Amino acid sequence: MDFKYLIIGGGAAGVSAAETIRQNDPAGSIAIVSDEPYLLYSRVMLSKPYFFLGKVPFDQIWLKKEEWYKEKNITFLGGKTVGSLDAVAKKVSLTDGEFISYNKLLIATGVATRKSTVPGADKKGVHYLRSLDDGKGIMGDIKTAKSAVTVGGGFIGFEMADLMQLSGLKTTVVLREPYFWDPILDEESGTMIEKAMNKAGVDIIHANEIVEILGGDRVEGVVLKDGKKLDCEVVIFGIGTVGHTDWVKSAGVEVNRGIVADEFMKTGTEDIWTAGDIAEYKDLLLNERVIMGNWVSAHEQGRIAGLGMSGQRQAFRFVSFYTTQGFGITVAFVGDVAPAKDRSVIKRGSMELGSYGRLLVVGNELIGATLLNRTQEMGTLSKLIEKNVDVSAHMTELDDPAFDLKKLLA
Repeated sequence: MDFKYLIIGGGAAGVSAAETIRQNDPAGSIAIVSDEPYLLYSRVMLSKPYFFLGKVPFDQIWLKKEEWYKEKNITFLGGKTVGSLDAVAKKVSLTDGEFISYNKLLIATGVATRKSTVPGADKKGVHYLRSLDDGKGIMGDIKTAKSAVTVGGGFIGFEMADLMQLSGLKTTVVLREPYFWDPILDEESGTMIEKAMNKAGVDIIHANEIVEILGGDRVEGVVLKDGKKLDCEVVIFGIGTVGHTDWVKSAGVEVNRGIVADEFMKTGTEDIWTAGDIAEYKDLLLNERVIMGNWVSAHEQGRIAGLGMSGQRQAFRFVSFYTTQGFGITVAFVGDVAPAKDRSVIKRGSMELGSYGRLLVVGNELIGATLLNRTQEMGTLSKLIEKNVDVSAHMTELDDPAFDLKKLLA
């Protein structure tokens, strides 16, 4: 097979790139290779209560239908994975033995869930959440389960714990860390989140981990590091992600934490672009190389890569954001929220007020924010970051939760 544009990855970044390419090149052949058999669906919906609990029709998960791919003349090769890449010959081999030649290549494979290696991790009832099949598996198992254990203190752990308790399961969360989202959030934020979880009936075990999963063919319980045993029929791990990039690296494409790209989402290898969760790109707003793993960033990066592949040239300038809701609390991250020594933190609000934000500042500029029940400030904060607004004259006012941030945009 031979295509002008070859896209590895059928998610938000890959499909956004294909759509952009077709807008600029009506005739060039395009193929999307996806490790899943499914056309584009919303990964975001997989962990949302209204979908997970069956309150909306299952069909609402599809973002693109077969007719769209036909109309755009995009070849979809689902259920296939890449085995190797020859960047000189411009050819990839699939694990089923097929070869595909390309003129322009986009690698938008995303990342995979990190799998547990503890004894018993292969039992039925042990789950992760990345794909539609993962979601279907969890939805099936909770119909008969009475209790669940979720592992991990990030988005997946938080959202899955919420869904388990909403489904009527006795839910326990096991964290290695001292509180949720450590070290991205501070202890006050973590405590505020965990109080809401406790109020809903969720138990949280800190500074511990699963060392064995009990049962026969199916999960019957877990053993923790301190020897404690918990009965459960479902275990859901949210312990991070891993990028499978050996085939990329062996082709001579630069890989660090992710596939390295410039601000145009182009790698240092001729005619190869990258986008989405696997991309480590030059962020013009932060002036550093970053990975931003979320849906909205992936979609925009795919658009930028698609422009580049079809002869347009536009830099990626985008303030990433992510929000989630659960247990009556809304958590939002805006911009770059990774902790570092060069960043000062300004606090707005408090646990007692029921809303709490943290603004991360480098030099005179805001670079990120974490918000609990303060999502009304997201839009303004995004603009302040995007415009590199000098906030140095207002440092003493920023910690006042009543201070209107919009004044800084005037």
